[in-house]
Amino acid sequence: MDAVTEKITDMNGFNLHVIETNKFKTNTIVWRMKAPLTKEDVTKRALLPYVLQSSSAKYPQTTTLRSYLDELYGAMLYVDLAKKGEYHIMSFTIEIANEKFLSNPSPLLKKGFELLTEILTKPNVRGNAFDKETIENEKRTLKSRIQSVFDDKMRYSNVRLLEEMCKGEAYALQVNGEAADVDAITPENLYDYYQKAFLEDEMDLYVIGDVKEEEVKNFALELLPFENRSPKPVVNQEVRKKEEVNEVIEQQDVKQGKLNMGYRTNIVYGDEDYFALQVFNGIFGGFSHSKLFINVREKASLAYYAASRLESHKGLMMVMSGIDLKNYNQAVGIIHEQMEAMKNGDFTDQELAQTKAVIQNQILETIDTARGLTEILYHNVVAHSDIKLNTWLTEMQKITKDEIVAVAKKIHLDTIYFLTGTEAAK
Repeated sequence: MDAVTEKITDMNGFNLHVIETNKFKTNTIVWRMKAPLTKEDVTKRALLPYVLQSSSAKYPQTTTLRSYLDELYGAMLYVDLAKKGEYHIMSFTIEIANEKFLSNPSPLLKKGFELLTEILTKPNVRGNAFDKETIENEKRTLKSRIQSVFDDKMRYSNVRLLEEMCKGEAYALQVNGEAADVDAITPENLYDYYQKAFLEDEMDLYVIGDVKEEEVKNFALELLPFENRSPKPVVNQEVRKKEEVNEVIEQQDVKQGKLNMGYRTNIVYGDEDYFALQVFNGIFGGFSHSKLFINVREKASLAYYAASRLESHKGLMMVMSGIDLKNYNQAVGIIHEQMEAMKNGDFTDQELAQTKAVIQNQILETIDTARGLTEILYHNVVAHSDIKLNTWLTEMQKITKDEIVAVAKKIHLDTIYFLTGTEAAK
């Protein structure tokens, strides 16, 4: 793999990450802000990036802002929200053409920086309040995003699993906030929160492309002056192992049951056995050759889908399966069997080798896009660690069967959530 060199500089109030590469014909600028998840702020925080991207002081209408993006050779501006561990993360991304590939040598990278500065620091405000029409429009859209999770039963069942499993923990909060809290947001209190976030959040700027580090630093110094801060850390709550597995059955008018099982892995990104956990998950349920896919879906024909995924910063593993309503007990039983097989080392050298190969290909595919590369590098910010990309690949290849069995024995089932039909009981 080509070495990816990430150059990190401590700037005024944020860290600058420059990745010089000629792999892409566009340059990508990603601004990320993270703060601990709190019930008080989660809904305002879910609304804020969408308000900021919709208009600004210079571009008070969404149409004028989008027209300017077209002028920048079709530059793209988009925002995103994520939950990593018990942090809530806002992302602002600008993808802009590299002027080296254009006949007109316009300084597009600087214009991208200027636009980012406009969006972040010069919002569409009157006095000490955001534009009222913008707020009302974005509040309606936020309610729709929250409702869309309820309408998508696969996503809904995963949200409900986490609400039940992490009750009393910040991680139970939804990334888009709470519908009941949207109406209480006003142009004034959101502007107050905007000022608070830019004073307190941990902020990181990623610039990826065929760029020069010194030029990028100069743009950042000139255009993005913030105050230094000591970001608030997450207060880690001790999670006690439940004496009994928490089982939750919910009935709705659905034709296909959604079975979600939540495990505590007791391993997070940066831990010594994190790479063994990644390989464990790949064999257990992460890929199409995994035990869950083969045994629950293919052999027993019990599921429309069956897979597992990790939450690397919270130490969780979620098993997701779509099953016929009548197959609940049998599906749970087979999933238990596959976990026991992992704890007993009941998997082949071929499964181990195949999983390592798939993980390697997955990483290489991910870093083949600027967005994916940012995602992988940002893990270090969230975990306050420094794991190089090459380390991911070399350490993954070294993992042994004994290490995977040791990881499996740390994992325990916490909660089972089953969304079933109104006409069918367990």
